[in-house]
Amino acid sequence: MITQHSFFDIKVPLICGAMYPCSNPELVAAASEAGGLGVIQPMSLTYVYGYDFREGLKYIKSLTTRPVGLNLILAGSKKYQARNREWLQIALEEGIRFFVTALGKPDWVVKLAHKHEALVYHDVVKRLHAQKAYDCEVDGFICVNNQAGGHSGSLNPETLIDDIGSFNKPMVCAGGVGDGATFKQMLNLGYTAVQAGTRFIASKECLAHQKYKTAILKAKAKDIILTDKISGVPVAVINNPDLQKIGSRASWLARKLLSHNKTKRWMRTFYSLQSRWKLKRTNVSGGSYQDYYLAGKSVETIDSVKTVAEIYKEFAEAKSTPG
Repeated sequence: MITQHSFFDIKVPLICGAMYPCSNPELVAAASEAGGLGVIQPMSLTYVYGYDFREGLKYIKSLTTRPVGLNLILAGSKKYQARNREWLQIALEEGIRFFVTALGKPDWVVKLAHKHEALVYHDVVKRLHAQKAYDCEVDGFICVNNQAGGHSGSLNPETLIDDIGSFNKPMVCAGGVGDGATFKQMLNLGYTAVQAGTRFIASKECLAHQKYKTAILKAKAKDIILTDKISGVPVAVINNPDLQKIGSRASWLARKLLSHNKTKRWMRTFYSLQSRWKLKRTNVSGGSYQDYYLAGKSVETIDSVKTVAEIYKEFAEAKSTPG
């Protein structure tokens, strides 16, 4: 069982964040087995890699005896939310005791998770979101900053920790950490742990296509741009010439639909369905340059593909270095 104290007694306070479509079971398990914590992305597990959800959990558990977590995206259709509730129930039955929630009100997740002595951390990008999550009695915050890949925030790590530190909840830095030195810097700022994504895509256990990994190795922080063509809200991706040709902004009609409450949900659903297929194709086949490689500004410090164990060793050594 994971308690508030023992969760952060993991050997290295480094979470392999849930990623669509890159969170294959072997990557998740390797992160936990290496002494950190891997977090399952259920759509990746079932849609991309083709597992029945419960059987997928059992497979991951066969690869490591250490705890793993589960990510739940709380925005979406009623059908998707019903699936979320089913995933949560199955995960609890299979012994998962750590959950990361995002894009919605986590009150119902917290209520059920706490009955099983499980923890719920919620993605936040500013104090307003943290206040709402705090009112739902979450156990901690995943603090998504402006260096993150995918759905990034607008505040830098220093401002974000100052902005929500008064809630006195554990805070996990999410964004911009791709090497041991930056990892240690974030812990010294006061973050309880770090969540990384881009660094783990460029790992040997991740089944992302080599084109994706090569794009990460070649990219610099200046190459990370925001596009609203994936989900209707800004998402951090690696820039390239063909992406520049087609543009990173949604069309004027799409932006108009996204600006109205009555059509916003429909438009975001359309983007989600379209990008889900496109991102899956990019991950599996390498796609084309017109596809999107989600990544954060930590690409600046990533110059090689390593095993997950090597990544954790690097970060652990950096953490233990004096100074």
